Amino acid sequence: FEGNWKMNHGPSEARAFMRAFLERYAARRDRTVVLFPPALALAAVRDELETAGRDDVLLGVQNVHSAPKGPFCGEISAPMARDAGASWCLVGHSERRHVFGESDAETAEKVKIALASGLVPVLCVGEKLEERERGETESVVLRQLEAGVSAVESAAVGGIVVAYEPVWAIGTGKTATPDDAAAVHRVIRRDLAARIGARAAEVPILYGGSVNRANAAALLGAENVDGLLVGGASLDPEEWAAICAT
Repeated sequence: FEGNWKMNHGPSEARAFMRAFLERYAARRDRTVVLFPPALALAAVRDELETAGRDDVLLGVQNVHSAPKGPFCGEISAPMARDAGASWCLVGHSERRHVFGESDAETAEKVKIALASGLVPVLCVGEKLEERERGETESVVLRQLEAGVSAVESAAVGGIVVAYEPVWAIGTGKTATPDDAAAVHRVIRRDLAARIGARAAEVPILYGGSVNRANAAALLGAENVDGLLVGGASLDPEEWAAICAT
């Protein structure tokens, strides 16, 4: 279960959220829970987890630069994120692609630097509504997936996580049906198998797009859906605790 706060919850709000969430969600070892707070709130979340003695909740960053350091005002590097306590990072989220113009080539470099820095990259792929209506879902998803892993050796592909997030279902209240999700996840799994063989079965493929406590169980029950990437519903500690307990 991965919660992406996007540009929400500064340090003070993050501390209050974590206290409320940890009261509602007991540690479980049968699942992985990762939070992606804004960079400025990362330390606050980390400190609350340390104070509570909770190593079952992991931390990630929402974006990294493709260079390890340099004159890039406003950016954070993968080594910095690792040093600050993150162990995961999102790469190629739809908003990075479609709001900030991030290219497939940039995404590939970010996957590469994340792996080299000891971060687990969550490579996000997904089609826009007009692409889906044109019947281009599979070609768009495979293009983004293939580009995202193009800068790393095939042996390293097993160290990534893939998140299918149809752009038309993000923050819109529309959700892909479990069958919709399973169909695209099957395509992703098949492509991974062609690259790395049997190890493809070990690569988690997550679904993201208007996930909430009401639809979480049905989505998780779909074939090849190994977890959920949650946006807005992860901002409420009670809602997020309920999803993580699904």
